[in-house]
Amino acid sequence: MMSWHPQYRSSKFRHVYGKPASKEKCYDCVPITRSVHDNHFCAVNPHFIAVVTECAGGGAFLVIPVHQTGKLDPHYPRVCGHKGNVLDIKWNPFNDFVIASCSEDATVKIWDIPKHLLTRNITNAKKELLGHARRVGLIEWHPTANNILFSSGYDYKIMIWNLDTKETVIQNPVKIFDSHKDVILSMSFNMDGSLLATACRDRKIRIFEPQTGTVVQEASYKSHRVNKVLFLGNMKKLLSTGTSRWNNRQIVLWDQNDLSVPLLEEDLDGSSGLLFPFYDSDTNMLYVVSKGDGNIRYYEISMEKPYLNFLMEYRSHIPQKGIGAMPKRGLDVSACEIFRFYKLIPTKSLIEPVSMIVPRRSESYQEDIYPMTAGTQPALTSQEWLNGINKGPVLVSLRPGSGIVNSLPQFPEQEPSQKTTESNRYQNQEEWMPLEEIQKQSSVPDRKSQKKMEERLQNDSQMRLSNGFDVFECPPPKTENELLQMFYRQQEEIRRLREVVSQRDVQIKQLELEIKNCHMDAGRY
Repeated sequence: MMSWHPQYRSSKFRHVYGKPASKEKCYDCVPITRSVHDNHFCAVNPHFIAVVTECAGGGAFLVIPVHQTGKLDPHYPRVCGHKGNVLDIKWNPFNDFVIASCSEDATVKIWDIPKHLLTRNITNAKKELLGHARRVGLIEWHPTANNILFSSGYDYKIMIWNLDTKETVIQNPVKIFDSHKDVILSMSFNMDGSLLATACRDRKIRIFEPQTGTVVQEASYKSHRVNKVLFLGNMKKLLSTGTSRWNNRQIVLWDQNDLSVPLLEEDLDGSSGLLFPFYDSDTNMLYVVSKGDGNIRYYEISMEKPYLNFLMEYRSHIPQKGIGAMPKRGLDVSACEIFRFYKLIPTKSLIEPVSMIVPRRSESYQEDIYPMTAGTQPALTSQEWLNGINKGPVLVSLRPGSGIVNSLPQFPEQEPSQKTTESNRYQNQEEWMPLEEIQKQSSVPDRKSQKKMEERLQNDSQMRLSNGFDVFECPPPKTENELLQMFYRQQEEIRRLREVVSQRDVQIKQLELEIKNCHMDAGRY
């Protein structure tokens, strides 16, 4: 007797739709790379968008503040220390002001991005990793351990680097995997980073234990030519995209404990462009982005058959060359935005944000579509991970007011010649203090100390112009470029002040509540 399955399945994400940004919220006049390498060429976090750019004599990428939309100044500074084309860039998941890049010059470099925007080209990297014999095509940060970076090159090797050292040039990786016999096309970690999956040009998918280098699973399924591989969160499943025996673009789903035969094969179409998969473990949604056309297909993944449930397709006639994805902590929860892509469109020199939105009438925070998500605090130190410990990510809430979930820059030590006034020290502390600390301070009933603090902040704001630039150090702009830089700094200052104002609002509400409680207690007696 056949079991009856309903034609429609209940899902809160069935009506998710893609909403492209308006023209003024796009990034225009961006010289996007013409490289044919199959990578995203774009990395995004809540502060910056980084994009590999076209440049003569070496490799470079741009780092643009996320809020700085519109036309890009043609003389906008670049990060340009590589001698060959940049092939991959990735932001540090635990520090929004540190980015890694790898290049055809066989090096990996780690860069510090200044918090007050780029004012000139950055050519000196914070660290340089020298170990690969040929060009380095992929880099991946460990998802839960701090300062652990993986790189894979055209020498068929994967190298693990510990960046938690004082050396600026690191020549010895902590581990090297040489199990691959061809170029590695893709790398993906599971949620706690205890397993690493790779897709190789020899058509095999391999699953490693990265701490030991042991291959625990290997798939050699002849009818699927794999390009990209992706762990599906805690689903115990693996997804790969590639082409079938008949050259159709294909999605294949695997059980991570048994790669002998796939759970599911789905042919999409006969186009030739690569498929980039993105998985959101909070919503169990899979997005498949096509390179060479403008479409984004999205699915819901379930534990039971049929596993892959097609929801809808965002269609656009403008083809994308690369794509970036915003971490969950950078989304607009008030608009019910559950994912945001940044499409690279080289034909128009344009970066176009596309938001995936759940249509809801209520304007309140939607708890069911924003569960606790990975924050910016590492679960492990690099040494703990190297000692064999594994831990899942440290989770945070996206509810507004529950705490600042963006990672903040490490303040450089000031040179002895610079006199640090007490008020300057206070401003730095105030600007980057976690919300919990501010709330703790707001509950202290000592009114005099609070008044002094407010006076200090007021004096400080008069002393400083923007983002740590003293008034006397900033002469009037002489060129259009300088004027633009000044404008961008002021925009950043306005944004920062808005954050301070919103934190003050939280303080005010807490104090009002305490006064109310005091009155109620006094009324009882």
